[in-house]
Amino acid sequence: MAVTTSIQDTARFTVTADGDALRVALGGRLDADGTASIWKAALEAVKAASFSAVEADCGEVTYMDGAGVALLVRLREVAAAKNAPITLSRLRDEDENLLMLTWETELPQWDRANRERRGLAVAVGEATGEIWKTIHQMISFVGESFALLGQAILHPGQVRWKDVLLSCINVGVDSMFIIVLIGFLMGLIMSFQSAISLQRFGGEIFVPNMLGLVMFREMGPLVTSILLAARSGSAFAAEIGTMKINEELDALTTMGLSPMKFLVVPKLLSTMMVVPLMTMFFNLASLVGGAVVMLSMGYPLVTFTSRVFSYLDFGDFWGGMGKALVFSFLVAGVGCLRGIQTRTGASAVGLSTTSAVVSGIILIAFADGIFAMAFYYLGI
Repeated sequence: MAVTTSIQDTARFTVTADGDALRVALGGRLDADGTASIWKAALEAVKAASFSAVEADCGEVTYMDGAGVALLVRLREVAAAKNAPITLSRLRDEDENLLMLTWETELPQWDRANRERRGLAVAVGEATGEIWKTIHQMISFVGESFALLGQAILHPGQVRWKDVLLSCINVGVDSMFIIVLIGFLMGLIMSFQSAISLQRFGGEIFVPNMLGLVMFREMGPLVTSILLAARSGSAFAAEIGTMKINEELDALTTMGLSPMKFLVVPKLLSTMMVVPLMTMFFNLASLVGGAVVMLSMGYPLVTFTSRVFSYLDFGDFWGGMGKALVFSFLVAGVGCLRGIQTRTGASAVGLSTTSAVVSGIILIAFADGIFAMAFYYLGI
């Protein structure tokens, strides 16, 4: 008895029963389309037959790729389910070489009843272990970074200053437009909103005082660092993460070069040098925005400038610069750390970049709260 099916001209099969043996003749192009057209019918025909041995005749196969190999492997599994051996005949040399790559491989099996089930205690324990591992890596990174920064200060000749200069351009010069624009808009909006609220009490003259204190002490370093965390911190994570996936960090280690000293230190130095300067530009742009509002309300420029600087002192200025310096270390450090922690996979760099931005903003907000409490108790 013979069962013949030909759905497409590109692929065909014939199942012939000869006593206890079963002969499956395959022909045509066993590519993705051709194999898909005969897959179900061929397997059902073999499953429905009774046999003690199977012969797969591939003499009429004109082309075979991975899809055809998968069909033969599946036929082998069906024959094995009935404790019947399978033999291959009249295979072309190129098809045999391709088939031998996977012929001895067992198909993966998924048993729904044997799925691993983890209890709440196990899940919490694994999450705690992962958090502790992350904290340990962060502490080690901070300690090594401070040690390398101290070594760079004591031995400046060992620093790659060309890389530091290039990073300064990427972090500072390329970010100048967005920093100045956001600073101007924030100063404009805050001054306008405050003036509208205070105008009903005749207190709009105090807007310059508020703007100077808020920008120099708080908003200047905070907003500048958040903007650079989104722009430069993510760039650091993407750059180092891509190198991690391409095994370039391992290559540096193999050549005896420390990735921390070769990649991280120039980025830390450039960011810590540039962010305080960018904060000053942000503050200046915000004052320009506030001056535009006050001039539109009829106040002369000399009144605005005198009111701004009458309540500011060097403590306010250096307090903001100190914040900017600490925030800059957080921005560059978190970006580099997330890049080093990049795992494998197509989405690894994207996840590291996202984690760098989120972690950087959270740490900046946390550090800003610590500064607020410290300034309060120190009377600054």
